Amino acid sequence: MALELKGIIPPMITPLTANGDLDEKGLKKLIEHLIAGGVHGIFLLGTNGEAPSLSYALRKELITKACQYIEGRVPVLVGITDTSFSGSLDIAAHSKEAGADAVVVAPPYYLPISQAEMVDYLERLIPQLPLPTMMYNMPSCTKLHLSVETLKKAQELGAVGIKDSSGDMSYFYSLVEAFKETPEFSIIVGTEMFLPETILYGGHGAVAGGANFFPKLFVDLYNASKEANTEEIKKLREQVYYINNTIYRVGQYTSRITKGTKCALSVMDICEDHMAMPLQRFETKEREKVRHYLDQYNSLRV
Repeated sequence: MALELKGIIPPMITPLTANGDLDEKGLKKLIEHLIAGGVHGIFLLGTNGEAPSLSYALRKELITKACQYIEGRVPVLVGITDTSFSGSLDIAAHSKEAGADAVVVAPPYYLPISQAEMVDYLERLIPQLPLPTMMYNMPSCTKLHLSVETLKKAQELGAVGIKDSSGDMSYFYSLVEAFKETPEFSIIVGTEMFLPETILYGGHGAVAGGANFFPKLFVDLYNASKEANTEEIKKLREQVYYINNTIYRVGQYTSRITKGTKCALSVMDICEDHMAMPLQRFETKEREKVRHYLDQYNSLRV
C-alpha cells in the first residue's frame, strides 16, 4: 500500500535532559500528546528537532525509541539531511530498521550548491535509500531554494512529496500547477498561517511546529479547510495568529521559535526544554512570558 502523506505532521522537537541525553519520559508523553491531538504523522529530526546539533548516536536513539512508542499508529518521517553523504545513508538505514515509514531530504547545508549539483546528488542518493523519500525545501537554512525542475527530477527518481518551508506562496502555486497530474505527490507546507490556502488550492497538509503543543488546533484547522468551512477557518486561524504573535516572539534571534516551542511544552509539563548546543533554553523571565501567553490562550478559548 502506497504511503499517503497528508494532514498535520508535527516537526517534533527532541526532548533533552540537562546533560544532553534523550529525555525518554518526556518523549513518550510528547508522542502520546501528539497522537491524542489527532495528528496524521510525526516528523523526527527536522529543524525544530535540532537535528544538525545532535550526535549520530542520539539521533539513532531518538528514532528507535520514537518508533517503539508510536507503534505504527501514525506514519513516522525521519530527516536524514547531513553534510555527509554516508551519514545520510546511515541514518536512513537505521530509520528503516527501527520501523520508520519515510525519510526527508533537504539540500546538504554549509557549502552552497547549484540546482544541477542538487540533481546529481539526488541521482546518487535516492536510489540507495531504503524508504520512500520526501523532499524538504528550507532555503533559509540550506542556501538553496529547490526549483520546480529539481523537484520534478526528484519525483522521477521516486520522491513522494515536498515539504516547503520557503514561505513563498507564488512558489507554492507553481508546485500545485506542476504536480496537478500526479496528486499522489504530496505538497506539504511548513508555514502554519498558509494551511487553509494550502488545502483550498490543492495542497495536502502542513508540518506545523505549533502542533507540538496544540496539535488539535492544527488538526481542526486542517479539517475545516478540507470542508471549506470559512467561519471555522477564520476562528481557528485567529488562534494560530495568536501563537505567531506571542509564543513565537518571545526572546531574541530566530532560534526563539524552537525555544518557545520547547518552553511551551515544558510549561505544559510534557517534556523538558533543554536545547542542544549551541542553543540555550529560555531564562526565567522569558519562560514566564510563555506561561502567561499559554494561560491567556486558554482563557480566550473558554
